[in-house]
Amino acid sequence: MNRENGTIFETLAERGFVKQCTDAEALPSQLAKGPLTFYCGFDPTAESLHCGSLVPIMAMAHLQRAGHRPLAIIGGGTTMVGDPSGKTEMRAMLTREVIRQNGVGILAQLRRYLDLDGEKGCFLDNADWLLELRYIDFLRDIGRYFRVNEMLRAESYRARMEREEGLSFIEFNYQLLQAYDFLRLHQDHGCTLQIGGDDQWGNILAGTDLIRRLGGGPAFGLTFPLLTTATGAKMGKTASGAVWLDPQRTSPVDFYQYWRNTDDRDVERFLAYFTFLPMDQVREMGRREGAALNESKECLAFEVTKLCHGESAATLARDTAKEVKGSLSETALPLDRLRQGIGLLDLLVETGLCATKSDARRLVQQGGARLNGAPATDIQATIDEGHLEDGVILLQAGKKKFHKIRPQ
Repeated sequence: MNRENGTIFETLAERGFVKQCTDAEALPSQLAKGPLTFYCGFDPTAESLHCGSLVPIMAMAHLQRAGHRPLAIIGGGTTMVGDPSGKTEMRAMLTREVIRQNGVGILAQLRRYLDLDGEKGCFLDNADWLLELRYIDFLRDIGRYFRVNEMLRAESYRARMEREEGLSFIEFNYQLLQAYDFLRLHQDHGCTLQIGGDDQWGNILAGTDLIRRLGGGPAFGLTFPLLTTATGAKMGKTASGAVWLDPQRTSPVDFYQYWRNTDDRDVERFLAYFTFLPMDQVREMGRREGAALNESKECLAFEVTKLCHGESAATLARDTAKEVKGSLSETALPLDRLRQGIGLLDLLVETGLCATKSDARRLVQQGGARLNGAPATDIQATIDEGHLEDGVILLQAGKKKFHKIRPQ
């Protein structure tokens, strides 16, 4: 077993992964006794996970490195219902084939972090047991243990009930299905722990309670915080969209740059969450200032990119970023002017990336312009303060011309 200092529970807590757990005394004791089977679910609503999903993935990786056995569950069945947790509106309904294809892509990403060989860890699809359920039997055998008044007290349901859109009946079933997942995994695979984001706390408790009511053995739940950056942005989201783990959707260079642009206040926290570096080193790197702190950011970006895309891709991304930095010019714009908005073509000319507005139009139409790393293809686009990422806007013309715009 690979433990940093003390028990694996202490390691998870030290790195910030522990928000709530069902039994703060019994769970650490169970983890310390030896191999334990645990699970975490991923609903395949897209063909790729984004970097916000790295919190549960890294928690699973730490547990597996400590000798425990992960079950990575793709929600092929639950995705057909849709989880209302943390959502202000009902999810789009996906076909079974789309869900299956999304699961294939997600499995490839999980395998970069986890050994899912069928023995040390397993990859399962809950469609295998949910889609075959007989509804009346399910209501009689499982549904009778759930109380509507208790379910409505859950934050995920209550928040939706207060909105005009309300909560659909199909979504109301989600908690029962997730609880049943835990029961089946407990019965079929000896799974005694479910982990997930803190928005899943109510669903996880429903599973542990169902196992208890049906006379099962010990069952535990553990959640981690829902991360935001120091600026208040949702983890893995930028003005140009999500930061995906799929290199076809977010290139390794752009992926590296996202982490390289980490806010100073987040460096230590993100090193703890998203790398396997020892915590003594993490704390030392987080305390740095100035140029030394920039080196910590480069280390963070390299380590996270290496885990996701491999060392060769991380090295190339780091070298490319250094080339970009060497050819990067900068303009300071009055904040009031940025708030009013500036046309993309005008800004390309003003920053010197294009000689004339006609050149700028041609660049955009030919796909050679990028805004904050994403293609900029709308010649009518207006750039304003909403496009700021970590306090700057990055414009690119072609492969080697870059310009940073900073408000003043």
